[in-house]
Amino acid sequence: MRVEISALSERVEKLSARYAEVLEIERDGDWFLLKLQEEVGELTQAYLQVTGRARTKGRTDAEIRDAFRLEFADVFCQLLLLARHCEVDVPREIERKWLSRE
Repeated sequence: MRVEISALSERVEKLSARYAEVLEIERDGDWFLLKLQEEVGELTQAYLQVTGRARTKGRTDAEIRDAFRLEFADVFCQLLLLARHCEVDVPREIERKWLSRE
């Protein structure tokens, strides 16, 4: 199933808002950016494991690869949330920055 970025962003926003409500988190600009940084750190750890440069913590190769993919998803979704918060139209800006050079 393919999902448009705007639809994905909307779904991620609903989940994040619910998460924040349950945990009584104020999702301000600092939170969005710091949460993204936290997720990038977790992705970095997973990348080091998948490339054999960190302890496996008893996980199999398949589990390590799966964890890396999940951390990648966390970073992407958190980036979408930050973009929403900062009113960045991601497809538009990708078009302007990257695809205009084709």
